[in-house]
Amino acid sequence: MNKIRREALNKLALQIETAKEELETLRDEEQEYLDNMPESLQSSEKGQTAENAVSSMDDAIYSIAEAVTSIEEAQG
Repeated sequence: MNKIRREALNKLALQIETAKEELETLRDEEQEYLDNMPESLQSSEKGQTAENAVSSMDDAIYSIAEAVTSIEEAQG
């Protein structure tokens, strides 16, 4: 791989990493919202929706991290 493509991949990995960090912040905020919810509401539909959102964001964060790793491997 030449230097120009390697640099482009590096730039892309950094952009994706920034997006991952923003998603982690949103996930943490949603988790805090869920944690501060009264226990009776945590088992309600509203609580389940928040819990599902946190879980989905965790899955997305993991996938993004794997994508960054693959890009880094492609750089050589």
